[in-house]
Amino acid sequence: MNAKRILKYLRQLARNNNREWYLANKAEYLAVRADFEEGVAQAIGRIAGFDPTIAHLSVRDCTYRFNRDTRFSADKSPYKNHFGAYIAAHGKKALHGGYYLHLEPGHCLVSAGNYWLPTNILTSCRNEIMGNEARWLQCVENAEFQQYFGGPMEGSTFSEAWEQPQGFGLERLKTCPAGFPRDYPYVQYLRLKNYCVWHHVPDDFFQGDGWLDAMEPMLRAAKPMMDFINAVIDDYE
Repeated sequence: MNAKRILKYLRQLARNNNREWYLANKAEYLAVRADFEEGVAQAIGRIAGFDPTIAHLSVRDCTYRFNRDTRFSADKSPYKNHFGAYIAAHGKKALHGGYYLHLEPGHCLVSAGNYWLPTNILTSCRNEIMGNEARWLQCVENAEFQQYFGGPMEGSTFSEAWEQPQGFGLERLKTCPAGFPRDYPYVQYLRLKNYCVWHHVPDDFFQGDGWLDAMEPMLRAAKPMMDFINAVIDDYE
């Protein structure tokens, strides 16, 4: 993947986020988008080697429109400032978790997991964690998971969490959820409102082909946690 060219285009777009500039530079947009999509195809192939549930996906299944939905946003910029791909076995809109790649100048990352869950499913996930505590801890407190993602952070909002170099859980309750024991020794996992992990990478991470070798151990480390939560979610989908 030519990340250098992709990020250069995105930096230029950030300074000229309007329809006139976009149309005048559409040939470059099409070129960098094709380059990004080639990278997504490579990622699908690599991930399918350890998670065959995503092998059926096409690039189109995993990528998004470049136009922003500005209807309910104070920011009326018409185009996104990043390229992203969500490689999820049940599709981009399903609750079943998947793998996410994000290219944005100064904010590139590799991520995995479940980004939004309704309260009833969260309650079931929390019950499952308590009921299968040993297996859960094997998923999230092993050396590889901790190396790439760490543990749930305290006192951070969504925006604050997303700026951290790595993390586990974008949002969390301030206290123990209702109906669960406050003295539970691993209550930090019950307070999570989503079960996603992320690891920020340098802007040159996706350059060339070596990024696939660097990406794979990150996502392998995240997969047992994601499988644990997906097994609960799949009872509802």
